[in-house]
Amino acid sequence: MVEVVDKSLETYDKLALRGREWPPLGSGEARGTIVVVHGLGEHIGRHAHVAEFLVARGWRVVAYDQRGHGRSGGERGRLHGADDLLVDLALVVDSVRAEHPGPLVLLGHSLGGLVAARFVAGALQAPVAPAWSRPVDALVMSSPALDAGMNAVQKVLLAVLGRIAPDLGVGNGLDRQGISRDAAVVAAYEADPLVHDRVTPRLARFVADAGAIVASLAPRWTVSTLLLYAGQDRLVAPAGSAAFAAAAPKSVVTAQAFAPLFHEIFNEPEQAEVLSVLGAWLDTLSFSHFSLRSPR
Repeated sequence: MVEVVDKSLETYDKLALRGREWPPLGSGEARGTIVVVHGLGEHIGRHAHVAEFLVARGWRVVAYDQRGHGRSGGERGRLHGADDLLVDLALVVDSVRAEHPGPLVLLGHSLGGLVAARFVAGALQAPVAPAWSRPVDALVMSSPALDAGMNAVQKVLLAVLGRIAPDLGVGNGLDRQGISRDAAVVAAYEADPLVHDRVTPRLARFVADAGAIVASLAPRWTVSTLLLYAGQDRLVAPAGSAAFAAAAPKSVVTAQAFAPLFHEIFNEPEQAEVLSVLGAWLDTLSFSHFSLRSPR
């Protein structure tokens, strides 16, 4: 049976970030730690099967509910400051580095993929990296919101409410049927009490701005990256992932599109194929000079 340990951290504005750690199986040393960053409106519990797959391959996995999500504190879908999700991720990375020295890989899905990519991109900003920037050793993005598109709700959020009510939570307008082609996955999502549909203009602005920054820095990408995305994604535009892959150095970024799949590629009927690609890529990583730094 896979062991799970509950974790908790306090953010700069006194919110509780609730997380979980899956230690490596057996008594051997972990190959490193993979930090999982979930998507909009969901929570880490929906990624437990991915964590168990990674643990079985010798990794330690740490995951947390982002602020305003799952069991963590904060109003649903709301940010206090524009970079809150990045500052929170830095807190998690520092905690992992302090407790488990060794290679650290980020794995982000959807909004989490964008957050993880923006976090990595921080080190590429000139002349000075943001205060929340931290080095990581590798990055995995699953259907990242690099180009989230603009549905009707999001257009209103940014054009009108962004100026007069940046913290007003409204429905995110996402098509739940586009999550997966597996009806059981959609039904479980809809019945999950920890799933919500709230988003605020401030969060929508973060998505729009972060995607543009990541895209602009793609040609300068230096962190080993695996980009996996769905060809039939109706929640984020596959074109954003394709454009990032085309612009990034081929020696650094490995990209694979799964043509028939919907948004949640790890929850599709072909999830075993997707996990196999992930596992094989992780096996190619070499961490002879991993990016260990002391927490700030």
